[in-house]
Amino acid sequence: ISVSEDLGCRRGEFSRKHYGSVELLISSDADGAIQRAGRFRVENGSSGENTDYAPGTWHRTDVHLENPEYHTRWYFKYFLGKVHQNYLGTDAEKNPFFLSVVLSDQNNQRIPQYHSILWRKTGTQKICLPYSPTKTLSVKSILSAMSLDKFEKSPREIFHPEIQKDLLVLEEQEGSVNFKFGVLYAKDGQLTDDEMFSNETGSESFQRFLHLLGDTITLKGWSGYRGGLDTKNDTTGTCSIYTVFQGHEIMFHVSTMLPYSRENKQQVERKRHIGNDIVTIIFQEGEDSSPAFKPSMIRSHFTHIFALVRYNKQNDSYRLKIFSEESVPLFGPPLPSPPVFTNHQEFRDFVLVKLINGEKATLETPTFSQKRQRTLDMLIRSLYQDMSPDLHKGNNMLNRRSFSDVLPESPKSTRKKEEARQAEFVRLGQALKLKTTVKGDTTTNLATAGFCKKEPWESQSFCSNFPHEVVCADSWGQSLLVSTDAGILLIDDGQPSVPVFDKTLQIKQMNVLEALDLLIARTDKGKDSRVLVFRLSAIQKAIETKKMIRSKYDCRENKLERTKGCHLYAINTHHGSELRIVVAIRNKLLLVTKKYNSLNILTSTSLLSSPESPVEEFQYIREICLSDPPVVMTLVDGPTGDSDNMICVAYRHQFDLVSESTGESYRLHHVETNRVNFVAAIDVYEDGEAGLFLCYNYVCQYRKVYPFSGGSPLIQPSAYDFHFSWNQVPYAVVKFSPDSM
Repeated sequence: ISVSEDLGCRRGEFSRKHYGSVELLISSDADGAIQRAGRFRVENGSSGENTDYAPGTWHRTDVHLENPEYHTRWYFKYFLGKVHQNYLGTDAEKNPFFLSVVLSDQNNQRIPQYHSILWRKTGTQKICLPYSPTKTLSVKSILSAMSLDKFEKSPREIFHPEIQKDLLVLEEQEGSVNFKFGVLYAKDGQLTDDEMFSNETGSESFQRFLHLLGDTITLKGWSGYRGGLDTKNDTTGTCSIYTVFQGHEIMFHVSTMLPYSRENKQQVERKRHIGNDIVTIIFQEGEDSSPAFKPSMIRSHFTHIFALVRYNKQNDSYRLKIFSEESVPLFGPPLPSPPVFTNHQEFRDFVLVKLINGEKATLETPTFSQKRQRTLDMLIRSLYQDMSPDLHKGNNMLNRRSFSDVLPESPKSTRKKEEARQAEFVRLGQALKLKTTVKGDTTTNLATAGFCKKEPWESQSFCSNFPHEVVCADSWGQSLLVSTDAGILLIDDGQPSVPVFDKTLQIKQMNVLEALDLLIARTDKGKDSRVLVFRLSAIQKAIETKKMIRSKYDCRENKLERTKGCHLYAINTHHGSELRIVVAIRNKLLLVTKKYNSLNILTSTSLLSSPESPVEEFQYIREICLSDPPVVMTLVDGPTGDSDNMICVAYRHQFDLVSESTGESYRLHHVETNRVNFVAAIDVYEDGEAGLFLCYNYVCQYRKVYPFSGGSPLIQPSAYDFHFSWNQVPYAVVKFSPDSM
């Protein structure tokens, strides 16, 4: 079924209600002549243009990424870095194809099944087939299940581990996992793209919108995803807007941040980037009565989706409208009715999900799918030709067995030789997976963006010849807040350190939460140890006014109640509606929460009206008793964030999961060694699901944690579990996530 037919089938009462209708949009040139501008689908959240600025009704569960990478990037997720088999052959029309097969778990329920990918010029086919210990599955039966029964040359197994690099390139044709979106500023009354692209600067409301979308980064020297911008010579501007959303790196091509030319009225340099973006945001100033934006105002054959954003100062809200070229399949989430958002953070999440889904949908249109098919065909033929000489040689590239059985393990007769080959195969696959992740070609990449501009394992000297012993530290903007034997210091590269607290305050653990204007710290004085909370703005003010350095005696108002005698605390690092702190006092856990503004936007007015100590904003929730005092602790967010949040604790020889709501504990992992040195438990999230890195001794073990079922989490071995080892026992293991709180 074609894209247009599919669109027609899906466009009925439901699609009109949720996705708007298709309109023939026209425009006139400077002489008033009518121009045909093509057909665009218009989404405005309702059948009519509702000017009401009350927030629209919608469900948060509707806002999710469609066709996520765990549906498309099968080879990277299920195959790479694991023992699997790859085959090469040609069909009856002499078109080459590749087949990849791996044995893995079915839905992580410890039920073996085969994942299979067939690479052909028309695209990739994916299929799951059941595993039977009594019946061997052959390559021929797998291909038959994919409707490929006749061959010009029978498939041969490819032995060489380098094939993994080539198959990874084939998979990349499914589309990028990182995105570049245009952002065009339009003043009230501007009706042509020449006028819009000629705006040198934006308004205050436009700047706030950019700040909502992402962070301002300096392009020169930038090592993250660059979206086609120059990061060496500033030829595409000096700064840009960048963010990481649900693992996807996004670079925004902002019209007012791209180079401006007074001589070139068409602003070719700006149009070169924004005009070649599939998706563009139009931020339009003015009232609703002003002339409305139409896609025909932008002369671009490449842009398929326009997101029109208007800001209303009266009630601090955003209105959204979506224009999609007719051939683009329907994509969600549907706009609320009316499409008005008063919660800025929810608006940001909605817009980013909508734009990512829109670009993915656009890649399925004939314009892009045909180009992708030609590229895929060229790559497959080129790879086949590179391997053709090996079809007639008895070397180690190809196995001579035709239709060889897909074996879960090696034949005993060749076990040692095969195990050595498989070990090298897996080693190369794991190295490729790591390289691909760091390069930014997977959604798991959060490594190259942020504070350190080097590879994650490369050290960076931030302050040489530091004279004090460091106890703990956290980043604060471009500086480091460091607890030392001489007190708490704020250090910046190349600048003298600034004392914040004297050495009477011995801080053993700290977290700087800039979005919440908070510093959380744990002092360690045995029975007198406490958890303290400070406002960063109050500390900053004291530094700027050069007030006297604080001591522990100045922090009485900053002590959290009930935390006396604590030896450990943990906070949630994933997105949520509230900050949660769990404090450990021997074998007792205290759950404390702080409600905060979901916008996370601090204004000078709010800071002036807030008391210096934020202690009163925290509330005690409940107490949980453990069998032993925890050595390591971290919080794990459940999918709903209601009653399924968990606490991972390490003590004795085990890691346990503890329910925050009931206090029940469940065994997660048992350490099979006589002596155990717990290092860390780190929560990570992929595709909305939680996982844990359990670090102890020389080992780092990854375990996936599934949602609660019947009051208990699903804890069992799965195909996703893996582990790796360090050369030495690490002192600490931390994660950095720009997309976290």
